[in-house]
Amino acid sequence: MTMELQTDAKEMASAGIAGRLLKAMAALWFLTAIVGQWAFVAFIAGFYGAPTLRGDFEAWDKNAFLTHGYVAGDTMGNLAFAAHVLLAAIITFGGTLQLLPQIRARAIGFHRWNGRLFILTAFVISLTGLFMNATRGDSGMFDHLAITLNAVLIMLCAGQTLGYALARDIETHRRWALRTFMVVNGVWFLRVGFMGWMMTKIGLFGGPKEFDEGVYVFWSYGSYLVPLLVLELYFRAQERGRAPAKAAMAVLLLVLTAGTAAGIAGAAMIFWWPLLILA
Repeated sequence: MTMELQTDAKEMASAGIAGRLLKAMAALWFLTAIVGQWAFVAFIAGFYGAPTLRGDFEAWDKNAFLTHGYVAGDTMGNLAFAAHVLLAAIITFGGTLQLLPQIRARAIGFHRWNGRLFILTAFVISLTGLFMNATRGDSGMFDHLAITLNAVLIMLCAGQTLGYALARDIETHRRWALRTFMVVNGVWFLRVGFMGWMMTKIGLFGGPKEFDEGVYVFWSYGSYLVPLLVLELYFRAQERGRAPAKAAMAVLLLVLTAGTAAGIAGAAMIFWWPLLILA
């Protein structure tokens, strides 16, 4: 009996250490993501902000990576894009604030109102995305389906987040809020994830610098489905996993944090900073 108690005590101690390590790695990834998210917000505000507010929609064409930008004569489509891109800055910045525990603990009123704005923006940005997806572009059915699925998941997760908040089921609300955060940031994950792949391929393995069409097509869906999958694995490891499972998840998060940091650096150097200079 004594040996069994000692074994149980060791397992509990190991699980406690692994749990703290998992929590620390999750916090490290989130802090890294905040840096990248706010850099993305700065890019949107700096590149799109002034031209959009003064109606100089043609200036969007300086972004050669843009697929659904300015179209001459398409007033509704241009206004939809303007709303879409400026709301993207609001939802990206506001989303990071929603997940900060210090704000939830010390400014619950702000957390609630910012959450309402976040949910409303999630629906509006999804609907404008669906409108542009239906009326613009010739990127093909595969890409159109990726955008449509992302928009549907955003509205589904946002609706669940609001519903559980109103029901005062805070723990379930928190889970759906994290899911919403992942799918809302599909566009950010698309850029950061793809650049993380390119930086790793070229920097670590000396691979070719050519654009990887196949990886990009896969990541059009993976940019929101993979983060959702990782989040679900995190939930499972956090709640039901033994020490080895928690430790393995912590290692995975550390690897993903490194990849995220590389992707943020690549996106900033190749996408965002050069365009800010042109703005």
